[in-house]
Amino acid sequence: MAKRHLKVTGDLGRVVFMEYDLRNTPSLEESVRHSDIVYNLVGRDYPTKNFDLEDVNVEGAERIAEAVAKYDIDRFVHMSSYNADKNSKSEFFRTKGRAEEVVRSIFPETTIVRPAPVFGHEDKLLNKLAGASNLFTSNNMQERFWPVHAIDIGTALATMAEDDSTASETYELYGPRNYSMAEIAKLVDREIIKHRRHINVPKRVLAPMAQAYNKLIWWSQVSADTVEREFIDQKIDPRAKTFKDLGIEPADLANFTYHYLQGYRSSAFYDLPPATERERREEKKFLHVIDDQ
Repeated sequence: MAKRHLKVTGDLGRVVFMEYDLRNTPSLEESVRHSDIVYNLVGRDYPTKNFDLEDVNVEGAERIAEAVAKYDIDRFVHMSSYNADKNSKSEFFRTKGRAEEVVRSIFPETTIVRPAPVFGHEDKLLNKLAGASNLFTSNNMQERFWPVHAIDIGTALATMAEDDSTASETYELYGPRNYSMAEIAKLVDREIIKHRRHINVPKRVLAPMAQAYNKLIWWSQVSADTVEREFIDQKIDPRAKTFKDLGIEPADLANFTYHYLQGYRSSAFYDLPPATERERREEKKFLHVIDDQ
């Protein structure tokens, strides 16, 4: 049921779902064997009782790359993450860094994509900040990064499919402006016309609490590694290619807050214009007199 809404993204017969198990190699091989290009978008940023981060991000990527190599698929694009580094303090970033090495060792022509934190429909950035349940933080929301629009990521991935010169390359895909999480939270509050409270809890307290909470529930909320990542700013690899090399101009998050957050407004304010336009209207109510004397 979770994937049913994707069926309408293509004409009849254009979108075909195939069941697979990340631990079942034959099912992975059957999924890729007739492909011209394979995108590995399988990933997890929190552990579950069935799969830890190593199982999904490293071993799963390895099996998919082996299936691609076995059937000599023309192109393989592996979705990694910003800050992917096998020496990182974050387990998520460590597993993503190791996965890059593994897939490149199996299929050297792999195109690696490292997206920054993504905003868009059903994202884990704007929607998380706008929701009332996002209460606790551990670094006063000082983590800094370049948020990127999901549409720009999709455009980049589509471009890679048509451009064979992107094979064997690594791309850092990030937005045009650097924000702290606190700055984005301020934009969100202004757009939804509400103030979401955020309570700062020391990492030594919040991390074990988050780890226990993650084991109690089955859906994604928070984990100990989520807390660890709050203390790691995004770093850009100067050797990697970017949107510019693909001929794409990335969009700024500030221009889309109204589009994605209007639904979080109360009924009293739902039809008001975007925050920036509303501020311009308020400014016109006042007469500005400049005294040159």
